[in-house]
Amino acid sequence: MAKSFEIEKKYLVKELPRDYEKYPCRHMAQGYLNTDPVVRIRKSDDEYYLTYKGKGLMVREEYNLPLTQQAFEHMLPKIDGILIEKVRYEIPVEGGYTAELDIFKGRLTPLRLVEVEFKDEKDANEFVPPEWFGEDVTFSNKYHNSVLSQRKE
Repeated sequence: MAKSFEIEKKYLVKELPRDYEKYPCRHMAQGYLNTDPVVRIRKSDDEYYLTYKGKGLMVREEYNLPLTQQAFEHMLPKIDGILIEKVRYEIPVEGGYTAELDIFKGRLTPLRLVEVEFKDEKDANEFVPPEWFGEDVTFSNKYHNSVLSQRKE
């Protein structure tokens, strides 16, 4: 089991960066078996995972376990809320970081979020986002995918 601490900042997207479609991307689908604590299943292209996330906003404990396609499909009908579908583009930004641009599909269209992961809190706090980033929503749990999965509309 891969255990780590995730240190990331999350932003709304003011405008899509030029040529974003030329960067590597993954097609993702994820659902939540539980939202407190967060237990998620995810399909990322042809890879499948079960993830547990601890409490927190910018810093959270995270455990990832690989799943088979069969296990993912078995758990899929058990998710609570909607299945989140998105395309994630990996875009290099200043400072050697990677911006993970999520363009949501289906019921969450036209939502677009971007996340950047950091090695420590100091780097996260000193990060200056590019111009195309919008509002910093790191400390708002409203934009956690587990919360988005519970949308009723």
